[in-house]
Amino acid sequence: MEIYGPDLGMPHTRALGGGLFELRLKAAEGIARVLYCTLVGRRIVMLHQFTKKSEKIPKRELNIARKRMKEVTDAEKF
Repeated sequence: MEIYGPDLGMPHTRALGGGLFELRLKAAEGIARVLYCTLVGRRIVMLHQFTKKSEKIPKRELNIARKRMKEVTDAEKF
């Protein structure tokens, strides 16, 4: 991400809308997801990480990431 930027494209990243992105990671231990956003100046902010257990992203996990993204973007305005 540092070299190529935040939008690596499928299957590595996916846009979720509203400035929120999903980083898709696979390991021997299972499937993990990191939800992140970008800020001015090519800054990438990792908002929330969880282990994926179902096909869809659970609403609880999305809500946590969206709340943190709002906090980060609001702080960026000052």
